Amino acid sequence: MKKHCLALDLKEDPKLIEAYDRYHREVWPEVLESLTTSGIEHMEIYRIENRLFMIIEVSDDFSFDKKANLDADNAKVQEWEILMWKFQQALPFAKPGEKWVLMEKIFEH
Repeated sequence: MKKHCLALDLKEDPKLIEAYDRYHREVWPEVLESLTTSGIEHMEIYRIENRLFMIIEVSDDFSFDKKANLDADNAKVQEWEILMWKFQQALPFAKPGEKWVLMEKIFEH
């Protein structure tokens, strides 16, 4: 099993951040199902202020391209992503159109 860590920022607005947290306490079932279908076996998201940190543990056959293709064909996931983008903002160094940015592991003990 592989693990990936990603980062993203939220807009700096306490009401938007509160709403984002609320949505993530009740993630839509279709979105949860899409995570499993894509090969994500476990996901955690942490927040400090407006910075988000996501850890995903994935199956051996998981790929970000495969997930993107599955998501593109899923209307409910697309609806969720459009909704979430109202709260999110790209990291300053993200590529155009990039939301969650893959982090590089620099230490392990």
